[in-house]
Amino acid sequence: MANTPEGKIKRKVTKMLKELGIWYFMPQAGPYGRAGVPDYICCVKGEFVGIECKADHTRLPTKLQLQCMNQIEKSGGKCFVVYDDKSLGVVRTYVSR
Repeated sequence: MANTPEGKIKRKVTKMLKELGIWYFMPQAGPYGRAGVPDYICCVKGEFVGIECKADHTRLPTKLQLQCMNQIEKSGGKCFVVYDDKSLGVVRTYVSR
């Protein structure tokens, strides 16, 4: 992962998921991937969880990302946007329940 602000957030998310033993993958970006899919796709106790990472709270998910996240939630999954330690803590609490 790049040493960008978003890359730092992604490293924290990866570390947390590994520590908690949660299955995840990071979908391929670019021409071979599906646009709008969250950065992380996880399975938490049988539940589909998507995690989108942003560099900070001012960076919002794109329309396409929001549409995909809404579709996931309408299908019974859960999605989060992580941009700092506080929002990461929300995810940690949710997946540790």
